[in-house]
Amino acid sequence: MLIYNTTYHVEDDQDKYFLIWMQEYYLPEVEKYGVLKNPRIARVLSHREEESVCYSVQFEVNDSASLHHWHCEQGVRLSEEMMRIFKNKVVGFPTLMEVVL
Repeated sequence: MLIYNTTYHVEDDQDKYFLIWMQEYYLPEVEKYGVLKNPRIARVLSHREEESVCYSVQFEVNDSASLHHWHCEQGVRLSEEMMRIFKNKVVGFPTLMEVVL
């Protein structure tokens, strides 16, 4: 099993709006596609910067090919929507991880 993680750096004034948007729009849209499973959002405590907060958004995915198809068909569109809404106040970077134990 793989874990698809995106860490988001969110400016403090967008924090609550970001979490609402994730819960009410982003996660339901991702789940509709059916490839990414078991979503979770965690606050990153080890990288707190002044006037910002970081979140880790994680999903389980069966394989990298499925993730690639999801990214091409839905992920790009959702990223563009996030950029349209939050501009440069939310920045994310993805990581693909393999569960070993």
